Amino acid sequence: MKTRTYLLTIAGILVGAVAIAVLLVRARPEPPRTATPSPVPAVTTAEVRPGAGPLPVTGNGTVRPRAEVSLTPQVSGQIAWVSPALVSGGRVRAGQTLLRIDPADFVNAVDQARAQVAQDSVGLLQSEEEARIAEAEYEQFRSRQGGSEATPSPLTLREPQLQAARAALQRSQAQLADAQLALDRSAVEAPFDGMVRSESVDPGSFANAGQSVAVIYAIDAVEVVVPLTDGDAALIPGLWSLQPGSSDARIPARVVSEFGGRRFAWDGYVDRAETALDEESRTIDVVVRVPDPLRPGSALDPTPVSTEPPPLLVGQYVEVVIDGRASDFRVVPRRAIRPGNEIWAVADSTVRVVPVEVLQQSGDSAFLAGEFQAGERAVLSGIGVATDGMKVRSDSGGDR
Repeated sequence: MKTRTYLLTIAGILVGAVAIAVLLVRARPEPPRTATPSPVPAVTTAEVRPGAGPLPVTGNGTVRPRAEVSLTPQVSGQIAWVSPALVSGGRVRAGQTLLRIDPADFVNAVDQARAQVAQDSVGLLQSEEEARIAEAEYEQFRSRQGGSEATPSPLTLREPQLQAARAALQRSQAQLADAQLALDRSAVEAPFDGMVRSESVDPGSFANAGQSVAVIYAIDAVEVVVPLTDGDAALIPGLWSLQPGSSDARIPARVVSEFGGRRFAWDGYVDRAETALDEESRTIDVVVRVPDPLRPGSALDPTPVSTEPPPLLVGQYVEVVIDGRASDFRVVPRRAIRPGNEIWAVADSTVRVVPVEVLQQSGDSAFLAGEFQAGERAVLSGIGVATDGMKVRSDSGGDR
C-alpha cells in the first residue's frame, strides 16, 4: 500500500512538471522578425561639384618681418635721453629720434674743428698774398734783367707754401665735417616705420659704437616662406618670372590664421621663389608678402562672437592659399579617390568607374579632371570593390 502511494506521488510530480513546462513554453515572447537583407549593398555618396577658376595651392609657414635691424649707435658715449616709444612693442616712425648720446664732447670737437678751419683760412689768405707778392717781385726783377725768359723756381713764387696752406685748410674742413657727423650721429633715428621687438638701453647707461641697443622690424609688410613640392609649385603661373617687389602681374594669395577660436584671413601676393631646393626636405621655398599686416583680419566664419579681429602677428604659424593656374575641374571629398586615380560614380543606382586626373588636393577636397555625367555622385564608403554596371543603394550622407 505504501509503495503504491509512493509511485502515485512521483507520477503526480512528473505530470505537474510537464504541465508547468508546457505553460512556460506557450507564454514565451515571440522572437523579433527581421526582413531578409537585400543583396544590393548600400553606399554613402557625395556630390561631384563642378568648378572653374584658379586651383588652390596650399601650404604653411611662419610670419616673419620684411626687414629687421639691430639698432646700434655709431659713436660711443653715455645715454642722455631715450624715447618713450623705444620699449618692447613700441611703434616708431621713420626718422624718429629714439635715443641721444650726451653731445658735450662732440660739440667741443665741432668748435675746435671750426676754429682750426678759421685759422687755416687765414693762413691760406696769407699764403695767397705772399705768392702774389713773390710773383710781382719776380716780374720786376725780370724786367730789370732785360726780359729774361728763364723759368722761375716754384720756391721763388712760393707755390709749395701756397699748396701746403690749401691742404691744411682742406684737412681742417674734413675734420670739421667728421666732428659734425659724430655730433649728428649722437642722435639715433629709426630707419623705417616699425615696431620694437626688444630693447636693452636706459638713460645713464653707456653705449659703445656698434653695440646693439634694440631690435626693430618693419611694419609696412610681412613675409611667409611656404615650402612647396615641385608639383604644387608647377601649378603657380609665372612663378619663375616674378620680380621681387614688383607690382606687375602679382599672383594673389591669402594668409589664414586662428585667433581666439576663430579663423581670420589677410590678402597678400607671391613676391618671389627661391631658386634652390631645400637640401633636407627637397621643397621649393615660395615667399608670400602681406602688406599692412597691422590691419584687422577678415573673419572667415559668421559666428557672432565678441572676438576682436587681430593683426597678423610676427612669428605666427599660418596657412597660406595661393591662386594656381586657372582650370575647369570637379571637386569631391579626398576619400572618394580610389587607388589608381579612380572615382566610383553612381547614377540611377548603377556604378560606373571613372578614371580621373588629380589636379590638386587641398584640405578635405580634391580637384579632378574627368568625364562625369550629369547627376553622378561619388562613392565614399559601403563597398570595397566596384565594377561597371554594379547595382547599389545610394544615400547622400557624404553631403552633410
